[in-house]
Amino acid sequence: MRFINCFLFSFFLFVSFTSFSQQKKVVVAIDAGHGGSDPGHLPNNASLLPEKDLNLAISNLVAEYIDKYLSNVEVVYTRKDDSFVSLDERVDIANKKNVDYFISIHCNANDRAIVHGTETHVHDLKSVKSVRLATILEQEFANRAKRKSRGIKDTKDREHSLQVLKYTEMTSVLIECGFLTNDREAGYLNTVAGQEILASAIFRGFRSFITKEHPTINFLAPKVEGNYSIQIMSSKEPLETDGSAFKHLKYEVIRQEINSTNAYKFRYIVGNFETRDEGKETLEYLQKHGFRDAIIIDTKN
Repeated sequence: MRFINCFLFSFFLFVSFTSFSQQKKVVVAIDAGHGGSDPGHLPNNASLLPEKDLNLAISNLVAEYIDKYLSNVEVVYTRKDDSFVSLDERVDIANKKNVDYFISIHCNANDRAIVHGTETHVHDLKSVKSVRLATILEQEFANRAKRKSRGIKDTKDREHSLQVLKYTEMTSVLIECGFLTNDREAGYLNTVAGQEILASAIFRGFRSFITKEHPTINFLAPKVEGNYSIQIMSSKEPLETDGSAFKHLKYEVIRQEINSTNAYKFRYIVGNFETRDEGKETLEYLQKHGFRDAIIIDTKN
């Protein structure tokens, strides 16, 4: 009997290790909170968007960044438009699709208008991976997005559980991007720039997390599909695209190695455009934010 138990245990370890080592991609569910007949929280100013619309805008940007800048990551949506999806359906989508990570995106509210900042929620602080992901996300909000981080919250902090965290069978977090009851923060959330900065922080946090969790998967292979990008600089030695040189930009920066006899072996590009005209607005932004020599380049030649 001891031999059989030992054999079964060894077999289980072998199967588990083989499954892990053969994983070639990860699947993430992006969950835009509320939707349809459920508006979520409402801002004090009726001219601003309700929570459901902001959740969807930020969620779609996060998914867009993942699709554009990461390889070997599949995105599953709980909703892609203004439709109502029940909490049970959201949980079922994630569990039945066997996703590895679940990221639910929301905006917050409070009786006190002075309260502002981001929060990332987990079901339980004993959920090690969820806490690790939440920690990285809040660091991105504070350090890159320059938002006030209110930290990580769990069931004890909320004094109630959240269905999409309690019943999903994978590493799960729920992000509160800011408070609609704070007029200044509501205004920020209603700007395209604010949504892009928050989405970029979520994307960067997720990228940093999965890169460490799955060291055998190549997530960073650049995807260049259009004809043009914007080169903002070049360097002799490789610079980290998360470093201080690019930290203030709202756009993702990709480093490419150049096959050249020139001393400058690396270039740093932003965007992916079908025509030069499509890149002009982004070029103007980059030139105003410290990269005066930025130029539109033909990436196909």
